[in-house]
Amino acid sequence: MKKEMKRIFTAVAIVCAVFLFAVGCGKRVAVDPGDEQPAVEPTVTETEPAHTPWEPARTWPGEAEDESLDDTAGADLAIKEGRTSAPLLPVYYDFDRSSIRADQEERMVHNGEYMLDNPRVRVRIEGNTDERGTREYNMALGERRAMSTKKYLIDLGVAAERLETLSYGEEKPISFGRDELSWSLNRRSDFVIIQ
Repeated sequence: MKKEMKRIFTAVAIVCAVFLFAVGCGKRVAVDPGDEQPAVEPTVTETEPAHTPWEPARTWPGEAEDESLDDTAGADLAIKEGRTSAPLLPVYYDFDRSSIRADQEERMVHNGEYMLDNPRVRVRIEGNTDERGTREYNMALGERRAMSTKKYLIDLGVAAERLETLSYGEEKPISFGRDELSWSLNRRSDFVIIQ
């Protein structure tokens, strides 16, 4: 019985090896060096390409020269990114990090000032991640992001009882691509006004 099992196993291994070898060796085409076409240098234009509807702006809100976060009509600010309630702004993170990036601190200050100016507003901070990593790990990372954002707002003077946290992990992406741009849009904390 052992010899028969050994023969079957050996036969299966040989068939698999031949199959893998055949798949790995694609048909190769010989190219005559005289048939090669000369390389054509692409031309580069100096104009900036127009943004398509799905392409995000190259600057964060508040960074463009003509846009100010200190606008006195803050309630009229028509910014809505992710699931964040206007006039609040979402905060974006580096891969596998939960600390507030330096380029996102202005957004945090804007959110803190809005909450201090509107003492009845309560906010749910929703931590999000991109799809990479296990579900459990991403839920924990989303929670760490929401908590670090909450701590930042508390340090700015916002009362802790006005802030709730929730982690969605990778469960509620806003961009469904499988590239760095899409992943970077999904690594964020949203600020949702709940009262």
